[in-house]
Amino acid sequence: MPPYPEDWLILGGDIGETEELLRFALSILTRRFKRVVWVPGNHDLWTLPSDRNGLQGEAKYQRLVAICRDYGVLTPEDPYAVRNTAGAEYLIAPLFLLYDYSFRPDDVPPERAVEWASEAGIICADEVLLQAEPYASRSAWCEARCRYTETRLQAVVGSGPLVLINHFPLRQDLARLWRIPRFSPWCGTQRTEDWHVRFPVAVVVYGHLHIRGTHLREGVRFEEVSLGYPRDWHHSKGIQYYLREILPGSHVAQHTERNE
Repeated sequence: MPPYPEDWLILGGDIGETEELLRFALSILTRRFKRVVWVPGNHDLWTLPSDRNGLQGEAKYQRLVAICRDYGVLTPEDPYAVRNTAGAEYLIAPLFLLYDYSFRPDDVPPERAVEWASEAGIICADEVLLQAEPYASRSAWCEARCRYTETRLQAVVGSGPLVLINHFPLRQDLARLWRIPRFSPWCGTQRTEDWHVRFPVAVVVYGHLHIRGTHLREGVRFEEVSLGYPRDWHHSKGIQYYLREILPGSHVAQHTERNE
């Protein structure tokens, strides 16, 4: 990857499953870009049996935040940063919201969401590897993160358009996994369904699904920026091909799905 000395890079989560991999990635990317913005994915938060320090839940998350700060990387725990692009100022807001199993059919009660998925042979490794301590559950952690983030977003209303960055999609209709549809319970929370209109949002950036795409909802652009697995890449095109322009977004017109 060549250097981009004037650009910021968004890392949408799932950088690696160990602290060493996160440090490795940041040590390279912070030299290539003017600034790097990070949000955690579920893989980043896993506690593997081989983890030396055994940190779990909130403690693991805070450890990752500390590593990012060692490299000057913007995290969900930092003040929102201002990015001036094409004569406009945007607030860059990295988020950490998790999921609460509410991305499921209406006739499936919350307590049956995991069972419903397992009936199709689907189970997320988070059920074993992603702990929620000190919260009672991942759903409780998600609720706390949503409340915290709502307060922060309300405090900056009127300060300019927002770029929201979260690993998980903010809307259930964007959590469409055609091959494994019953994976949706691990993909977000209905608490954020209207955030793109409730707050002054210009763009929402997310990953997690491994299905790159650009979508419009009520005039707001949603960018799914996953790289996916190596088998999903066209290696001959190089990594530059997969960098997505978020601002000013002049690339959007041709392949945008519209669903107003």
